[in-house]
Parts: sequence; structure tokens; C-alpha cells
Amino acid sequence: MALLTYLVEDNRTIRDNLIPALEDLVGARVLGIAESETEAAAWLAAHADEWQLLIVDLFLREGSGLGVLRACQDRRASQRVVVLSNFVSADIRARCMALGADAVFDKSRDLETFFDYCTHPDRA
Repeated sequence: MALLTYLVEDNRTIRDNLIPALEDLVGARVLGIAESETEAAAWLAAHADEWQLLIVDLFLREGSGLGVLRACQDRRASQRVVVLSNFVSADIRARCMALGADAVFDKSRDLETFFDYCTHPDRA
């Protein structure tokens, strides 16, 4: 069974590489993408029960990933939210976790750990 995933990422190159990797490595089916906070929040509101994994970048074309985290705070317990960003500091990690992120990964250092988490969230 596919891992129903929604991706919030405004960089086309990253999306073009990340989506096939998610499909191949974790069995994800990417339901859609958003490039902005507004677009992501609208999709999440309209499809509240349709996703299992939300992957969020912090820096977006409009708004931020922090706003996306706020928009999905009332999700089901089985829905996981992961931040995948190039800008991860202790402060950012703490802010993301306080807003309900289940995990935070650095794109430049943590991709293997990120893919492992997507497959086996109980190991986190």
C-alpha cells in the first residue's frame, strides 16, 4: 500500500529529484505539491483525511513552512508531518516541533535518515 504523501516545496529541481526517490525508496504516492503556504493550507483543509505524510520545506515562494505546520495542527494522530529544509538549527528544530512537526531533517545532511524515517517512523 502506497504512503499517501503531500509535498510542500517551491524548488522545482528538488521536487523533480525528491518525488521519484520517495516513490522508489519508501513506496510513496505523491498526491500533489504546493509552492506556497496559502496553497498548502488550502489543500490540507480540502483534503484533511486523504494524506498520511506531509513533507514541508521552511522557505516557500509565499509564506513559510511554519505557517503550513500551524495549518495542520488538528490532523489525525496517524498523519505524520516532516520538515525537510536546508536551514535547520536547534532553534528552528524546536520551533517546528512546538508547532507539531513529528521530525525535522536537513536536506544537505539527513536525506538517508529522512528516507528511513518515512519508511520506519517508529525508529525515530
